[in-house]
Amino acid sequence: MLAGLGASLADLGGGCASAPRAGTATSSPGGVLSADYTSTRPRPAGQKPVHNLTTAPRARVRVAVIGLHRGMTHVMNCANLEFVEVVAVCDIVDERAKGAAEAVEKKTGKRPAVYSGNENVWEQMVARDDLDAVYIATPWAWHVPMCLRTMEQGKHALVEVAAALTVDDCWRLVDASERRQRHCILLENCCYGENELFILNLARQGVFGELTHGECAYLHDLRSLLFTYDTEGDWRRNYHYQYNGNLYPTHGLGPVAQYLGVGRGDQFKFLVSMSSPERSLTQYRAEHHPNGGAQDGEKYVCGDMNTSLIKTELGRTIMVQHDVVSPRPYSRINALYGTGAVFFDYPARLSINHPKEFGLDAESSEDWLSDKDLQTMRNKFSHPLWVKLEERAKGGGHGGMDFVMSWRLMDCLRRGVTPDSVVYDAAAWSCIIESSVHSVANGSAPVVLPDFTRGLWQTLKPLAIAEA
Repeated sequence: MLAGLGASLADLGGGCASAPRAGTATSSPGGVLSADYTSTRPRPAGQKPVHNLTTAPRARVRVAVIGLHRGMTHVMNCANLEFVEVVAVCDIVDERAKGAAEAVEKKTGKRPAVYSGNENVWEQMVARDDLDAVYIATPWAWHVPMCLRTMEQGKHALVEVAAALTVDDCWRLVDASERRQRHCILLENCCYGENELFILNLARQGVFGELTHGECAYLHDLRSLLFTYDTEGDWRRNYHYQYNGNLYPTHGLGPVAQYLGVGRGDQFKFLVSMSSPERSLTQYRAEHHPNGGAQDGEKYVCGDMNTSLIKTELGRTIMVQHDVVSPRPYSRINALYGTGAVFFDYPARLSINHPKEFGLDAESSEDWLSDKDLQTMRNKFSHPLWVKLEERAKGGGHGGMDFVMSWRLMDCLRRGVTPDSVVYDAAAWSCIIESSVHSVANGSAPVVLPDFTRGLWQTLKPLAIAEA
């Protein structure tokens, strides 16, 4: 297992804001995986599945936010929702917490309670009896303990990516959600991007025919950030000298998993992973000498590019890549293959097997659709959620996807209906981190991926398109 990433809070250090230490392990795992790691664990007595969990509807959803660097986006999106009340905000930095409270008060006329000043003050906040849900936007090492405490206190947990860093912790989240009958929702904003919703709608409407393959990635030049103090670089860089694998899979994988109905009709089966040599982060440090050489003694082990391949139970394949240190433009690839169409993003390109059936000018599938034909398809198949919220989402973070995500999740909690993803999805997408590290450490050997639904995927159908 990834020793250290599942350590106690005392071992992890850090706080609810910006810069705790990462896990304390100093080497990648290797050796033979235990059967318990790869097997589907039995559901403990008294627990019930949460794939269709509904809760009591309410007029307003009362939320709190922990971690006000990334979390400030969630604070302001919620403050802009007429059916949400920001009850409390929390950050280890006093000025950041007070600033968030002032911003909410200016927007809504009501000042949320402020929790700040030490790394454990969040525990007092989640114990309040006037909260329905807690946004957790903290460094990775804090996600699991904060989610567990939030659910044990009877609140829904909405957690930034990844939800957990080890398979054991993924199971802990699953069991807590089932035991307490509270949602643990991954805040995977990329599932709510314009193109991702468009492709999801095309897939659900049958335009892609039978789905066969997906490709996804997180390719983002973060070299400067990783050495910048008072940012996530304070702790995120640490994982690069501890683990060699895909450290950040869910931005690309979440949308593709939803296209394919993973967890509902299909399931991840096994993974193989390989990493390139580590070169770029070391070279960047040597060329730029950041922070006066404070990090010169660090030895990075995470390969520049990690490529993982996932096989599903229905025989489909998914390529997942991770590279945050190469000099290149941003991309999540976001590709989907089917017998009827193929889509690739960055830039958006769509090919249709029989374009005339959709009233397009294209003669065949040998070329990508023209801009005109692609717009015709958008006019026909843009997701109703995006159409409804596009104007309101402007300025809502990451091209509007952050606002659409918060609106959708808060609306589900308000109505008491099951959201678009539940704890099984959070666990399945997040467990790729540790599984990829194990595969790389063992010569790219296949690693069986756990079935966090405990067999439910076989009888469930993919969710319908979220109505506006």
